[in-house]
Amino acid sequence: MMEFQPSRQIATALQWVLNIALLILGVLLIVFMGKETLTLINLLFSAQEKTTYLLLDSIVTYFLYFEFIALIVKYFSSGYHFPLRYFIYIGITAMVRLIIVDHSDANATFLHTLSILALTVALYLANTDKLKRS
Repeated sequence: MMEFQPSRQIATALQWVLNIALLILGVLLIVFMGKETLTLINLLFSAQEKTTYLLLDSIVTYFLYFEFIALIVKYFSSGYHFPLRYFIYIGITAMVRLIIVDHSDANATFLHTLSILALTVALYLANTDKLKRS
């Protein structure tokens, strides 16, 4: 006979809510990635003076969308688990985008570069055998 376990039912209900929310987020990210694709196409055929700068910014933003979508896919394919290294990849990409977008202050750029170094060290540590899960 099955006994009533409210904590298990609450966990299952919250897992369903999380899964539905992540599916909605995935669809929204795909829509935004589509818009970013159109922006990339427009920039490729644009004759503006700052096209290269805007193109680099758009490419890195595109990769951020791509990484978030890959993170959601990995979550569902690995049994409802977010691998730490995917968050670190996203952090590194976001910091690179920040350097591309705002590189007017040398001290801030240096600090952003140090944060990329710290994230790279964290990625190395996360990929060691003791911490590697998937």
